[in-house]
Amino acid sequence: MTPLAVPITMQLAWLFTLAIPVACVAWTVTHEEVFREPREYCAERSRSAPSLVQRKFYYLFTCEYCFSHYVAFAALWLTHFRLLIDGWGGYLLAWFALVWIANQYIGIHGRLRVSIKAESTEIKVMEEQMRDGGSGGTPSARPPT
Repeated sequence: MTPLAVPITMQLAWLFTLAIPVACVAWTVTHEEVFREPREYCAERSRSAPSLVQRKFYYLFTCEYCFSHYVAFAALWLTHFRLLIDGWGGYLLAWFALVWIANQYIGIHGRLRVSIKAESTEIKVMEEQMRDGGSGGTPSARPPT
């Protein structure tokens, strides 16, 4: 196993940068509205397909973690990125590291969306309370008299 001639800092920069589009594609396909119909079809087929192989194939399109493995594989195929060592071992290390980093990004994004949604809901409730004359609101939410 021959170490790569590329400096480790450059390899890490590639790893963390390449994980962004991997996470983006995996999240978009498995969660966003634009792919809702195909995802619902795949979800149904993952429950009702006659064979185990077919059920698992369709499940891949409903699970961001599972799907990210295939997106990461495609990214490595397109970029020929390897991590630490030359040859197939470098590809294998890069693949698993890329999936892990991409899923960390997906987790951060998911938590951020939940936080933004909760904050948005709180703001709507406060606006409704203010429109209704403050009924049911807490004293700290009302302006001083």
